[in-house]
Amino acid sequence: MTAPPPTGPGSGPASTAVPDPSDPDRHYVCDRPFDPTAEEVLPAARQKELEAGHWRLIWWRLRRHRLAVASGLVLIGLYLLVAFAEVVAPYALGDRDTGFIYAPPQQVRLVHEGRFIGPFVYPLAYQLDIDRLQRVYTPNTSRPQPLRFFCSGPEYRFWGLIPGTVHLVCPPEGGTLFLLGTDRLGQDMASRLIHGTRISMTVGLFGIAVSFVIGLTLGGMAGYFGGWVDTVVQRAIEILRSLPELPLWMALSAAVPVTWSPIAVFFCITLILGLIDWPGLARAVRSKLLALREEDYVTAAALMGARPGRIIARHLLPNFSSHLIASLTLSVPGMILGETALSFLGLGLRPPITSWGVMLTEAQNIEAVVLYPWLMTPMLAVMVAVLAFNFLGDGLRDAADPYD
Repeated sequence: MTAPPPTGPGSGPASTAVPDPSDPDRHYVCDRPFDPTAEEVLPAARQKELEAGHWRLIWWRLRRHRLAVASGLVLIGLYLLVAFAEVVAPYALGDRDTGFIYAPPQQVRLVHEGRFIGPFVYPLAYQLDIDRLQRVYTPNTSRPQPLRFFCSGPEYRFWGLIPGTVHLVCPPEGGTLFLLGTDRLGQDMASRLIHGTRISMTVGLFGIAVSFVIGLTLGGMAGYFGGWVDTVVQRAIEILRSLPELPLWMALSAAVPVTWSPIAVFFCITLILGLIDWPGLARAVRSKLLALREEDYVTAAALMGARPGRIIARHLLPNFSSHLIASLTLSVPGMILGETALSFLGLGLRPPITSWGVMLTEAQNIEAVVLYPWLMTPMLAVMVAVLAFNFLGDGLRDAADPYD
């Protein structure tokens, strides 16, 4: 007769004992007993993600969106041009050379006859074509003219206040530097394009500022209070959105007196663009606040005596501020296109202000476009800026909810 296996504390190693899986008081992870007092060890990356704040998570996710990052760098470069337009432009705004009307772009070269001499251009010489009534420019390839950098050039007033003469790049001594050609007045297109960046890129920012103030205020009131306030705001949005946008822009812009100063016209156009663009934002804010106003923290803030304005500004709007930033970047292109369209039609900004839309007015003549295609260069600048804002907005929208 076989004796039963020994049991008890001293009967053998504990590792040989097979635990009873039907025991409700025992929990296992794989083949190990679960210790409720033991701390779970997470990977370092996961632990760092759980401890990160909301904005840091957005930044980490945005960095993985390569197209959005590249677009952000492009926009940073454009706004650096806005800040230092006078320094970067080879010529001052308004400089003209009547000897080079409709001159083609000059190509920057590095090697002349097999010898490296640094960045240079060949001087242009022209002859008048009697048959086509056109100037024909030919480069003189026997005389390279080196460019000058960080040099003293045409005088300007930095932001219209501080006089200066320092330029990032200057034309060669006794020569010209027309990187994008010239227009009908002999003005350098590259310099005008750089100066026009300041107006075209800032009109969107000012317009968005006006639009966001109105949209956040009216949309926040409609979403938080509801009732007759919501009804009035909604009907106003529907009426405004039912109007054709471009004819409304044209009608309001045509009402701007021509005797106003260029600065007054600039701010008036900005105000017009902002007043027309706010309904979409107001409707988005209203829908968000309708869902958030029933949360417990909103009720707690109201019971503690917080005013409606403080509840909206300090508790409700920050909960979807990342979405507001994405909406902002997606709304700026509309402002840029609106200013460009109005100026192109002669109803927006007017000379002596220089913007991309003002420059495109010279491209209305199809004959000029065929003969001098470099006049369409501002259109490429508009496309680059609009696409950069759209791609950055898409990246921010994807990164706005890092827990997806």
